[in-house]
Amino acid sequence: MTTALTAPLLSDRVQLMQESATIAMAKKSRELAAQGVDVINLSFGEPDFQTPDYIKEAAKRALDEGYTHYTPVPGYLDLRQAICDKLLRDNQLQYQPNQVVVSTGAKQALANVVLAVVNPGDEVLIFAPYWVSYAALVELAGGVAVPLMGRPENGYKTTAAELAAAIGPRTKAVMYSSPCNPTGAVFNRAELAAIADVLAANPSVLAIADEIYEYINFTGEHVSLAQFAEVKDQVITVNGFSKGYAMTGWRLGYLAAHPAIAAACDKLQSQFTSGTCSIAQRAGLAALQGGRATADEMADAYRRRRDLVLTLAADIPGLVTPRPDGAFYIFPDVSALLGRRAPDGSAIDTSADLALYLLRDAHVACVSGDAFGAPYCLRFSTAASDEKLTEAFGRIKASLGRLG
Repeated sequence: MTTALTAPLLSDRVQLMQESATIAMAKKSRELAAQGVDVINLSFGEPDFQTPDYIKEAAKRALDEGYTHYTPVPGYLDLRQAICDKLLRDNQLQYQPNQVVVSTGAKQALANVVLAVVNPGDEVLIFAPYWVSYAALVELAGGVAVPLMGRPENGYKTTAAELAAAIGPRTKAVMYSSPCNPTGAVFNRAELAAIADVLAANPSVLAIADEIYEYINFTGEHVSLAQFAEVKDQVITVNGFSKGYAMTGWRLGYLAAHPAIAAACDKLQSQFTSGTCSIAQRAGLAALQGGRATADEMADAYRRRRDLVLTLAADIPGLVTPRPDGAFYIFPDVSALLGRRAPDGSAIDTSADLALYLLRDAHVACVSGDAFGAPYCLRFSTAASDEKLTEAFGRIKASLGRLG
């Protein structure tokens, strides 16, 4: 017989931590699907494309070539050099391999950075709406997460003036993504130049720039904050292979930073996971050496799907949907639907209530906005086929029409 553990046996750290909302909703949808329900899962941020064949073939070769042993903690040297080459080619950023740390996904790279630079009590300013794990990682390090909510009329983007006003004596870092998960907002060159000016005036404040959706950008230009020379040493750029190359299951990400920060992350990683999977690294090397043609093809599909979903959403009363400039999500404001009743009489008071209602009634999984710092919104992934998206939003329209 298994004895239940009492709460005091678990750390305060883990008891206070929230489960990732995207993973929690994906789990609920899988449980429903296991019961035979036809669930359309638009909750997970995962490409529906297969990893390109040339990358898979590189992984197979790696097995035959004997890449089955421990890897260097920061990653194979040739992969780190290829990342440096990519950063120069795509981002006009000059780095050396000792400034790059390869990790088990961009999420680990983010965790490494936060744990390497944040002390208990330090404040980290997080541009909101934000990816669900940012605040949790800051709190894990003992820091204080301070959301800076971007105004809807500015595409949910925090401005340089708002950043400057929020910086105080305890501010250690600012954290953001562009293209943004969940809003799809993309910071342009002028906006990042103004943010760089604020950081240059505050040289003790670091910036953690999450660029995992770099290749899924519909504006025609991706700008990295580290391109502004006056703040390059303050910026830690995090990226990876999961979104652009459809390599989510491979768990491969990286960071590029000042040598001291990279060394600190290397040190941390040596005690957590050591070097990441050898086969995934060889696949990642092939991905970079193969350029971005397949990534661009997938981005074209995401753009088409975005346009399709915006058309579908515009026909649903109660959804106010900004036009995303990147990533593969829509993030509608659902304020007009809150305070209503489901057909069974249950209250729809929050976006979490609405998300659960859509899962039960429409059998469509999405994520409530409170997980992203925007409790009046829902996030839907558009990384699905045109047919599934059309069916999903047809179901959503019918279900929302049944609210009292």
